Amino acid sequence: MTEPGRRRSLFPASRGAFVADRLIRPAQAFLHTEAAGGVVLLVAAIIAIIWANSPWDQQYFDLWHTELVFDFHLFAIDEDLGHLVNDGLMAIFFFVVGLEIKRELVHGELASPRRAIFPVAAALGGMIMPALIFTAWNFGGEGAHGWGIPMATDIAFAVGVLSLVGSRVPFSLKVFLLALAIADDLGAIVVIAVFYTESLSMEAIAWGAGLLAVVIGMRMAGVRATYLYLFVGALFWVAVLKSGIHATVAGVVLAMLTPAKPLHERRSFEALASSLLERFRQARELGDEEMEEALLERMEELSRDSEAPLDRLEHALHPWVRYGIVPIFALANAGVVVTSDTLSEALSSSVTLGIVTGLVFGKLIGITLFAWLSVRLGWAALPAGVRWRDIGGVALLGGIGFTVSLFITGLSFDAAHVNLTNEAKMGILGASAIAGLVGFIILRWEMPSQPATVEAEAVPGVPSPEAGGGN
Repeated sequence: MTEPGRRRSLFPASRGAFVADRLIRPAQAFLHTEAAGGVVLLVAAIIAIIWANSPWDQQYFDLWHTELVFDFHLFAIDEDLGHLVNDGLMAIFFFVVGLEIKRELVHGELASPRRAIFPVAAALGGMIMPALIFTAWNFGGEGAHGWGIPMATDIAFAVGVLSLVGSRVPFSLKVFLLALAIADDLGAIVVIAVFYTESLSMEAIAWGAGLLAVVIGMRMAGVRATYLYLFVGALFWVAVLKSGIHATVAGVVLAMLTPAKPLHERRSFEALASSLLERFRQARELGDEEMEEALLERMEELSRDSEAPLDRLEHALHPWVRYGIVPIFALANAGVVVTSDTLSEALSSSVTLGIVTGLVFGKLIGITLFAWLSVRLGWAALPAGVRWRDIGGVALLGGIGFTVSLFITGLSFDAAHVNLTNEAKMGILGASAIAGLVGFIILRWEMPSQPATVEAEAVPGVPSPEAGGGN
């Protein structure tokens, strides 16, 4: 029994610093950025819809169909602006997704098989059930190829809605949603790579394999020059683009090769820094400005090399992706013409109905059922402070399938099936709104009025989310 008014901690004090550095603080920072990014994403989607239904609608569609040609002599890229956003900018998005996945696999909720089973099982159910429901609606029809659309969860929107519930949400529930969405992203990447790849160019694949070998060789040789990796990585992206495999897969592959460990461990940082600082003091006493500058540069390198490249890149790119790339993607893809005729067609379309029922009911049933089975079979346990009704509320938030669902829509239906694309977009927007609203109401209604006390937050030196970290 714990004393009244005190939180019980599952983590010994000796592990406090590790948990703070590797799990709690990164998760809190990530959730905070995702929640804020969800607001920007929503604004971009609303602008796209208004623009597509305004007197300037033709300018909207003409903008994204603007042809752009880049000729680099060795290769040329001829794409319209919309495809460059989806193939180019979204490759950076999936690079950051890959970094998030690797971080979770190395340090986070997916690092331990026992801890990973619960969110992975939930994510698997949340992908299988929506796909089956969509297929049941569209089996043998022209929209059948869109079965992957309702499989995705938009983490920014989902976390944003969860943050609206307030500090009463257990931190362990937020981490579960984070792990669920990241496992879901991993599944979506596999689906895109395996099932949405058309004809393959073996020559381009060979070039890609060679460039990948160069990246691996540079890493093994200890090359740390970022510009070299950027140059070879850009060539690798072009090779994947030309191969027939979707170019966003290049971002994920490169992310998985990004080192998750720093060059200098933190325990050796203090000794090295102290030595450099002492030499810097001596140089100042001697008035050797050249030596001072050299030592300052070495201190900067030491500081940079004491942070893992994975962490450094994620922190640097995540705000750009959430506040720039993803909103631009939403602006380019969320625009759908809504009239009485198109709305009537959507309401009777098997594609729209398959997406709505898949995202709303499929996610709810699949996530909850597979999570329950993992516990029932003894493979996993409910997160601390979380009830099954909370899992159901989060499962509904999993039905917010915006960004990746729109992305897979573009892969599923070509320009000859504009009607299917519009019906799919309406289904995504409608299902996301329903799932987000119902999930918020359930979680808001069911959560206790007092802030949740979460065992993971009892780590010494780690601020609780209600103190300003998680939301």
